[in-house]
Amino acid sequence: MKRLLYTKMGVLLAGCLLLVGRLYAQDIGPVTEIETKKLAQTGFKFLSVSLDPRAAAMGDALTARDDNGSLSLFYNPAGMAYFEGAFHLAAGQTQWINNTNYNYASLAYRPAGGKYGVIGLSVVAVNYPEVIKTIFAENQQGYLEQGTYSPSAMAVGLGYARAITDRFAVGGHVRLARQDLGSVQVGLDGSTRSYAKSTVAVDFGVLYHTALQSLTFAMSVRNFSRELTYVEESFELPLSFQIGVTYNLMDLMAPASNDHALWLNVEAVRPRDYPEQIKVGLEYSFMQLLYLRAGYVNPTDEQGINLGGGLRVGSRSFKIGVDYAYTSFGIFDNVHRIGLQLAF
Repeated sequence: MKRLLYTKMGVLLAGCLLLVGRLYAQDIGPVTEIETKKLAQTGFKFLSVSLDPRAAAMGDALTARDDNGSLSLFYNPAGMAYFEGAFHLAAGQTQWINNTNYNYASLAYRPAGGKYGVIGLSVVAVNYPEVIKTIFAENQQGYLEQGTYSPSAMAVGLGYARAITDRFAVGGHVRLARQDLGSVQVGLDGSTRSYAKSTVAVDFGVLYHTALQSLTFAMSVRNFSRELTYVEESFELPLSFQIGVTYNLMDLMAPASNDHALWLNVEAVRPRDYPEQIKVGLEYSFMQLLYLRAGYVNPTDEQGINLGGGLRVGSRSFKIGVDYAYTSFGIFDNVHRIGLQLAF
């Protein structure tokens, strides 16, 4: 029995080390200083902000989890394939830095008991604070003020996930994203130029349950899209590649506990516009009723500790849940997230 226990722990540790090694042992050849820093290379950054308080509390290491219902659309759409029930509805708000608020909602529908897969819908709307509008002028300040305006952003998505077998699932998520940075006057006749852009972004992923108890591997690609241009400057969306592993540490006990679960999530992320990261998340649950979570992300600039919790009540046919997450952001405002879920 001890030999089997050590074997399980060795496999889990090897998987985690493999993720770290693959992330940092890349032969990418000669690069410039700008390419090394990978800064300020993308737009539509609102698409990369984590919305779900459960995921945020675990450092966003949720790619390999299959129990997040419709919220899997924002992390790995393949995870939506295994949720139980016919409907899953989620909604919430993220109070981001600089008084920016993200509002989101998602819905998953599983017709015919999952025979035809799972269909999902998602909506994200961003409310930015007012910004002073200025234009160039040949005066002492070098500009003239023209009042204020409020930028806005929104994304509406349609997703689909299918469990090919009881161990392997695939999923995709197509979003129409739009960002409006206002308009400016460009002619003496009062004509204006709009700085609103729209594009289609695609997310897709796979998830695999291994034969070793709860050990699960997954991969996802988020925000794949064409290049966009504002006036003369071109940019791309915040494309990122995630590979993750998850395991319930209670499976190492003999016999395994049914009332307690302690999930370890480890994830490696390679984004387009900032350095590669390792994300580690822990989630403890008691009788699938009370949840405590913590997460760690490295490296980061200002983002610090991630903490959160949740509560689930109801029956086998109907459940309601509420989640909260807190993230410290150094010199910026602390970030608070709250979300509500319904499953039936």
